[in-house]
Amino acid sequence: MLDYMIYILAFVVGSILGLLYSYKQHGEAFVAVTDFNIPAAIIAIVGWVLAFNAGNIILSGIGFLLAGFIMGERPGYGRKESAVGLIVSIIVYLILHFAM
Repeated sequence: MLDYMIYILAFVVGSILGLLYSYKQHGEAFVAVTDFNIPAAIIAIVGWVLAFNAGNIILSGIGFLLAGFIMGERPGYGRKESAVGLIVSIIVYLILHFAM
């Protein structure tokens, strides 16, 4: 039970940090950037892979923090990158757990 509370708190803290970062980074009132952000995608991939495949409370917490950072950005930012991170994480999970 404590594991899940750590994961939820890490995700919430990451979301708040992502929101603060995104407001500092983008001052426009609406989504103006529609291109794919490679650094955000790398953070999302690392975060989701760690969150679902680490098998360790600390590494999974760090993964949820990173994933929450990308998902918590302002509406419209980070949605494509987070989707790519989730897809890669699911593929890694399937390879690790069902390939044997």
